[in-house]
Amino acid sequence: MKIAVCIKQVPDTANVKLDPETHTLKREGVESIVNPFDLFALEAALRIREQAGGEIVAITMGPPQAEAVIKEAIGYGVDEGLLLSDRAFAGADTWATTAALAKAIEGLGGVDLVVCGKQAVDGDTAQVGPGIAQRLGLPHVAFVKGFREIENRRLVVERQMDDGFDVVEMPLPGLITVVREVGEPRPPSLKGKMRAKKYAIPMKDAAQLGLEAGQVGLAGSFTQVVKVFAPSHGGERHRLEGPPEQTGAQVIDALVDNQVIMLGS
Repeated sequence: MKIAVCIKQVPDTANVKLDPETHTLKREGVESIVNPFDLFALEAALRIREQAGGEIVAITMGPPQAEAVIKEAIGYGVDEGLLLSDRAFAGADTWATTAALAKAIEGLGGVDLVVCGKQAVDGDTAQVGPGIAQRLGLPHVAFVKGFREIENRRLVVERQMDDGFDVVEMPLPGLITVVREVGEPRPPSLKGKMRAKKYAIPMKDAAQLGLEAGQVGLAGSFTQVVKVFAPSHGGERHRLEGPPEQTGAQVIDALVDNQVIMLGS
């Protein structure tokens, strides 16, 4: 089985800062880590390989320093890695990001399963995994917490829900996004770390992926952040007291007038 795992380098959330001019995250001078949810994706891929055999390819998109997350993935036991790096990728929203990742996965050839973390901590959209599946025409299951059966052309998974979990059967090739309940990431092995030090990471730019400038980065994005600000506190407040039938009507009127209210007990 050939497995592609999409991982991302993100700023350590303890040190996140926003650029007031571009309204994007400041990444310079901020420690970067592997997106925590992607570590669960790596663990899921490793467990599937242990059961079904095959190989794992880790893919990331980012600046040249993002090669660090590929090397970290190699340390965990991933077979190969691929870095997508190009100035043209800068400012990409989830639409433009999935364009590059989908082309990279297509270029690998014969991928049976794509595994992603449920979301990235620097955006929290949870859109990239399903977006890749849509672009590749693959069935997908989000929020996978466990595996029941793994075969070459079939996968039975447990999908986390608010009130328990669903058991879902998915034909392969397909894509899943995983949650932390799928299993704690194992520590990197000494053998993996030694291999990672020597590993020469393949890199592709937009042209090598067969993408034009207007399809990637800011130019290929349908959404842009126009303003980022901390919500202000204060303003006028009204306390409503009385029986439910009386305060209920007052609450509706207050919401229509955009008032902030406090309900008495």
